[in-house]
Amino acid sequence: MRYLFILALISMCSCTKEKSMDIQGHRGFRGLYPENSLLAFEKALALDIQTLELDVVISKDKKVVVSHEPFMSHEIALDPFGNEIAPQLETSYNLYAMPYDSIKLYDCGSKEHPRFPFQKKEKVYKPLLTEVIDLAEGKSGSTIFYNIEIKSKPEYDGIYSPQLQEYVKLVIDIITAKSIKDRTILQSFDVRALEEIKVQNPDIKTALLVDENESIDQKLQKLSFSPDIISPYFKLLDKKSVSRYQENAFKIIPWTVNEVGDINLMMDFEVDGIISDFPDRVLQLKH
Repeated sequence: MRYLFILALISMCSCTKEKSMDIQGHRGFRGLYPENSLLAFEKALALDIQTLELDVVISKDKKVVVSHEPFMSHEIALDPFGNEIAPQLETSYNLYAMPYDSIKLYDCGSKEHPRFPFQKKEKVYKPLLTEVIDLAEGKSGSTIFYNIEIKSKPEYDGIYSPQLQEYVKLVIDIITAKSIKDRTILQSFDVRALEEIKVQNPDIKTALLVDENESIDQKLQKLSFSPDIISPYFKLLDKKSVSRYQENAFKIIPWTVNEVGDINLMMDFEVDGIISDFPDRVLQLKH
């Protein structure tokens, strides 16, 4: 009897641990649906995930647009006439130089994706951040969290994006107006953006993104404060480093973990969350 009780207790602890993992749909559900589209977010919301991960840029008329690049990527976009965009010309389709009404005319879902052959092809546009929030908040069920990346770079300032202070303010104004500030993480590779977030609203949770060619420790030293989350390229991690960062009160949520073996490895490392183009895979392996 005592043995059965111990087994039940272990099972309960295991379930609690599993439920605590933050599964984030990268750019919505990029593995199977056009990235950063309302369709991708809708499909991600239909899964039992906690967090939508997305990127935001700014249009000429100061709208906050959900897009990974501040220009029309040749990889996913067709122009308003259905023509492909030449790789060498894509940066000339500058979203910061275009009003949102023009941005919305581009088809960002019909083109075959070279790295995601099973992605559904459907004509979609780059939505506004407000549209994504309204979609998620309109869904019944569990409370949804948001992980929003600010795509700033020093070389983008004033060219592909407004000056950093305005960029950050435009995003914070929306999450405040939509009453989701307490459920939002603002993340960036740009330490300047994270510093500006703390200046404008120190209560907002932040995540430091670390690229594959960067050092987690060295990048942390560039910040004047400790972020709530460290989100590194997953291959920068091992079990020992994950444990060390967690002991120092950081949550570890690596990106972008897609293959079954890598997902299982991150789970073995006991990371706090996983950002994946295939959140359905993470859910299946979690159980």
